[in-house]
Amino acid sequence: MYGTTLIHERHRHRYEFNCLYERALTEHGLRISGRSPDGKFVEIAELPGHPWYLAVQFHPEFRSKPLHPHPLFASFVEASYRHKLSSVGQRAATESVA
Repeated sequence: MYGTTLIHERHRHRYEFNCLYERALTEHGLRISGRSPDGKFVEIAELPGHPWYLAVQFHPEFRSKPLHPHPLFASFVEASYRHKLSSVGQRAATESVA
């Protein structure tokens, strides 16, 4: 979504990812895809295979504007639109067979 491997976001959250559960969660499919520069904190987690599942520990809304949305918001809207088109196409195909 960002087009780069290193991103800078404002982290300001009172809750943190509990690393005691990291192994169990990653063994069952959760992907830790972003960490703090020192590697101590989980900043981004994803669920591969889901149309759009992303959890972040930062505030993308601070860097989003109506005509220049944050990459996460733009990606979410795009995924939602693709999902809607896919759902409409599947429904039309089902109705034409019936």
